[in-house]
Amino acid sequence: MEVIATQLPGVVIIRPEVFGDSRGYFFESFSVRRYDSLTGKEGFVQDNESKSCRGVVRGLHYQKGAFAQAKLVRVVQGCVRDVAVDLRVGSPSFGKSVAVDLSGENHLQLYIPRGFAHGFSVLSETAVFQYKCDNYYEPSAEAGIAWNDPDLGIDWGLDTDSAILSPKDTARPRLKDVPVEELFIY
Repeated sequence: MEVIATQLPGVVIIRPEVFGDSRGYFFESFSVRRYDSLTGKEGFVQDNESKSCRGVVRGLHYQKGAFAQAKLVRVVQGCVRDVAVDLRVGSPSFGKSVAVDLSGENHLQLYIPRGFAHGFSVLSETAVFQYKCDNYYEPSAEAGIAWNDPDLGIDWGLDTDSAILSPKDTARPRLKDVPVEELFIY
């Protein structure tokens, strides 16, 4: 597998080695041995999957405090624009984001360490999205920031006026309005 650095320290794109022939393809999507060395042996404890239609935006989400999560994300079917935002107060890249198009065709994965918000927009008719988390979901620790915060300047790859969001995601605060104690220290 190839590990590609992004402009956000710790957030990396992973390009697995894909073996294809007339029957289709095969690739190793996860190996504890490989990912432990990449992530510092955080250990993934939960797998999640979602299916969404074109125009859906999920995010920008994170878990607070002791319930923070690192994620390894990928798309099984379709295409998404995947986004990570640095929420580590004191980080040189605080408030900066990275966006990567993940698809069932390119097989790219994105590793997002703790201390970052995460979200994605669906660019294809539908998308099946899978992610591993290194900590269990805790409803009381759920948090997020506004996906369309103008200070973040994220290009979601879609018409933002027709984006489809959950009620929670439409009510998220801008990053500048989040109390510092709900963020992460660098």
